[in-house]
Amino acid sequence: MERFLTLEQVAEELNTSVAQIYALVRRGELPAIRLGGRGQWRVERAKLEAFIDYLYEETSQYVKDNPLTAPDA
Repeated sequence: MERFLTLEQVAEELNTSVAQIYALVRRGELPAIRLGGRGQWRVERAKLEAFIDYLYEETSQYVKDNPLTAPDA
């Protein structure tokens, strides 16, 4: 398994766009490194997995704080 992923690989894994992944990286939400003069971005697989775990925790808390209620009939 590769240690570092391109933004394209991350987007594919999360089933989203490269633009969305780039925005997450630029906002500092998804840790990444920039390589070389062309500034190629790479995301460490462990950081991606930690980010996914964080999203699960965040979503779980959101669900607890915002329970579904039946509409009034």
